[in-house]
Amino acid sequence: MLFSLVLASGALAQGLPAYKLSYVLTTHHTPLMVAAVKGEAFKGFGTHLKPLIPREKYELVSGGKSVAVIDLVLAKSGSETATMFAQKQVDLAMASMTAIMAGVDKGTKMHIVAPLQTEGMALVAPKDAPFGTWDTFLAHVKAAKMPVKIGYHSPTSAPKILLERALKQAGVAVTENPNDYAAKVLLADLKETSNMLPALATRQVEAIVGPSPFPEVAVSKGAGKIVFDLRDMPPKGFWHDFPCCVVVASDDIIKANPQVVKALVDLTLKTNAWSNTNRAEVAKITAEWIGISPEAAKSSSLVFLPQFTQGWMRWAGVYLELLDGMGNFKGSLKGRKLDEVKPLLFDFSFAGAPKK
Repeated sequence: MLFSLVLASGALAQGLPAYKLSYVLTTHHTPLMVAAVKGEAFKGFGTHLKPLIPREKYELVSGGKSVAVIDLVLAKSGSETATMFAQKQVDLAMASMTAIMAGVDKGTKMHIVAPLQTEGMALVAPKDAPFGTWDTFLAHVKAAKMPVKIGYHSPTSAPKILLERALKQAGVAVTENPNDYAAKVLLADLKETSNMLPALATRQVEAIVGPSPFPEVAVSKGAGKIVFDLRDMPPKGFWHDFPCCVVVASDDIIKANPQVVKALVDLTLKTNAWSNTNRAEVAKITAEWIGISPEAAKSSSLVFLPQFTQGWMRWAGVYLELLDGMGNFKGSLKGRKLDEVKPLLFDFSFAGAPKK
């Protein structure tokens, strides 16, 4: 049966250019999963995905015409995604904006072509942890005799960067050196999202900071509690609506086949809008794709974006300043403001320029 399906898909896709699109198993990338599952039900969008091998291979259809074959590639993190772009292993991706910024700084030829979402990041601790809010967490950290170990999934992930900056603003010394006992918080690289909950369950770390659905899954499985959403860190209101993930395209595909990039961007933005108003169905699709409970998927606080906005761009500028201030940039983004580097980071020809 599978052999005949592969033969049929090959016949249907004959002569179409094939591109690889990477994503991570996180609810932040829900729009891709929704578009893949809904398939031809989204014909009315003007662009949709036609399944060839579910969860693996699709035809991208635009204006009633197939324009490309899209092969899905599962990445472990945004950092790995940026590396795959550098090695020309992928053409398109959904990944954290901070990871893409770090990759562009190193000279990788890729551009952000559309926004995905905001929110959906939290600190999670075991259920019996002696802290349950930002204030009690901060008090625990300051009183601890040894650095409090907090795990993250990628060194350029937005949750890690936001928490680190908030702790430093609160006067807390942060380190990634396990031999630095003068620090109050030790940030530990767990390498990929799949390692976060096991590390929490086995007490390798005292807490984890990460994207949805991992905080919600920890709660649904009884493995932990959400101490606070990162949006609620002080100063009050400052971290609200912070963006995280974006759609990215290599410069090669932008130059060689812009109509494919345009079709994918159009589909993503329309799926984003659809996902905001069909949350029950979206939660079911995401839960089945990722392998989590529907309750965990439903409790996500994500907001999907149908366009770039001026507010989104302001936060992008804050990310740039945070990364630069923390010494993450060594190349083309070092010491520069967003207005100076927009042409390096963004291509607005597909989603349109930011609107108010």
